[in-house]
Amino acid sequence: MKKTGWIIVNGNLKTDKFIDYAKMIQAAAIKRHIDISIMKNNDILLDLSDKQPLHLHKQTYTLPDFAFFIDKDIYLAQYLEQLGIPVFNSSSTIEMSDDKIQTYQRLTSLDIPIPHTIIAPKIYTKGVLSDDYLQSIIHKLGIPLVVKEAFGSFGEQVYLVNNVEELKELTNNLQGKPFLFQSYISSSHGRDIRLQVVGNEVIAGMERNNNQDFRANITNGGDMKPFTPDQKAINIAVDAAQAINADFAGVDLLFGPENSYFVCEINANAHIRNLTECTGVNIADKMITYIERKIR
Repeated sequence: MKKTGWIIVNGNLKTDKFIDYAKMIQAAAIKRHIDISIMKNNDILLDLSDKQPLHLHKQTYTLPDFAFFIDKDIYLAQYLEQLGIPVFNSSSTIEMSDDKIQTYQRLTSLDIPIPHTIIAPKIYTKGVLSDDYLQSIIHKLGIPLVVKEAFGSFGEQVYLVNNVEELKELTNNLQGKPFLFQSYISSSHGRDIRLQVVGNEVIAGMERNNNQDFRANITNGGDMKPFTPDQKAINIAVDAAQAINADFAGVDLLFGPENSYFVCEINANAHIRNLTECTGVNIADKMITYIERKIR
């Protein structure tokens, strides 16, 4: 019997990147003779009191064999799971990956290397961090240092701070938002590695370099080249993906001193176009093959 699937996208994010990602996954599924549809999250009516689950406006849909989730609508992902639909990645994985603080807490509990990290105390609405507190941060991490908001994508909401005045101004502006402080890894300034993990395997890798910014993201003007990871990098990337129970993830590693690596970020919804074009590896095909094995 022919398998069916949904690709869940956010109906309000109409950027080319998200549409392209969904179409890459759809094309890979069609090659495997899977009947798959791209579904907008805001077209699906989640009526918790209705006996007929999942309406698309006036039409009721047959539930799919799986859902490929290109979104951060955790409530929808959880509801699909409650209906018994396998979701890739799971709601809990997407939720943890989306929150850098939760991610780093999980990684450090498993002794997976991350930069020296300090979580900022919660400020609910108004309030500032004291000068003594900020001086303690500088004493621990040095200057320059990195500040990251807990939520953000494409290298945004990540800041390089060069002195105490900048640190004070930035933290004052972040009132009410969860954020953290991290040591600045000078050996990885403007460069990092993106390794794509599917299951327990690294299937592709690229090095990103940016001469104009401390962040290596292609979105911020970086360039890319294929990268063949050593076993140490492979082990860290796979361990990091498995730490958040990811079926697949783009794991970003920083170059540490003396051939070491630090996990910078785990992307449960990593866009794959750049990595596919850079390496020649059809990552969408690998993902769909993995899903087929899981739901068989």
